[in-house]
This record gives sequence, structure tokens and C-alpha cells, in this order.
Amino acid sequence: MPARPSNRVRIIGGAWRSRVLRFPADANVRPTPDRVRETLFNWLGQHLTGRRCLDLFAGAGALGFEALSRGAAEVVMVERSRNVLAALRENGAALGAGAPRLRLVLGDALHFLDSSEEAKFDVVFVDPPYGSRLVGEALARLPARLARDALVYVEGDARVAAGPPWRLRRYGRAGAVHYHLIEWEGHDHGGLSGDV
Repeated sequence: MPARPSNRVRIIGGAWRSRVLRFPADANVRPTPDRVRETLFNWLGQHLTGRRCLDLFAGAGALGFEALSRGAAEVVMVERSRNVLAALRENGAALGAGAPRLRLVLGDALHFLDSSEEAKFDVVFVDPPYGSRLVGEALARLPARLARDALVYVEGDARVAAGPPWRLRRYGRAGAVHYHLIEWEGHDHGGLSGDV
């Protein structure tokens, strides 16, 4: 069986199942593996109808486009690379995904969270470059952007220990990939411990 090109990833469920997303081969992009995405969307429920989603470190867009394919009302993808954002725009056009359901933001994820925008999200994907220590910085800024009962997916190269007011709902590991589904339960203070 031939190896899958390293700059392609397939949507695994929903209206666009089996459609291929392409991204620059020379980009430092690491899409969430198919098996992990399948588990994540089992955790979230196969359909995200009506939910507003934020894909903070969009990269290939596998998580954000998967959410749109499964009925999300809106997905905001934040990406700092112009080349990668251009690929996200092309993939969105090929799928017929555009405003108001898909919004692409060129910029730094932490700056986006610090901005004056007041949008609230039901599902947030936090999958920064491995070894960047950006998970903790992103989670510290997230509570103001979370809708009631929001869920946050965190992926990285180490396990995150969620402490109050964060609560770990689910955890999995696939090789070097650690993935978590957490929720925010507090309003005053708290944080995370571990390798974030």
C-alpha cells in the first residue's frame, strides 16, 4: 500500500467525509492523526450542529474542517503562517466552506485570545507546535472566550494535568500524541499543572 503524501490529510466524517485537505509540503504542520480525530469526535458527539468552534493553531485545518463537516455553525481558524492560511483558504473554497460558517484569521493565537473580540465558543481546539509550551499560555487566556458548558480539546507531546477549576473529561494517547478533553468549571482563579 503506497504511503500517503505527507502534505495531505483526509476528513474522516460528516458531509465532506473522504475529502482531501492539502497544505504546503514545506510547512511545519502536523495534522492530528486520523485515529485521534476519530476518538475526539466520538467524545464530542458525531454531530456538532449549531456549535461555534475555535481552532487556535489551525495548521492543516483538520480539526476545524472536520467540525464544519459535522455541522458546526461556525469555525474560526487562527493561523500565523501566510502560506498555510492561503492553503486553508483554498481548501475552504474547494469544500464550499465560506462566510459566515468559516472565518480565517491571520495572526498569533495568543494575540487573538488577548484581542478585544468578545466571541464565545462551544468547542476550542488547542493543538500548538510540540515543545512550544503554548498550551498553558493558551489555556490561561481561554476562560473569557468560553461559552457555558464549553469543551476544550488539548493535544501535545506530554500529558496535561488539569487542576481546578479545569476538569479533565477524557484522556488518550497514541504513540507520542497525548490528547485531552477538558472543561472550565471556575470563574475566579485556578490553573494547570504538569508539562504545559
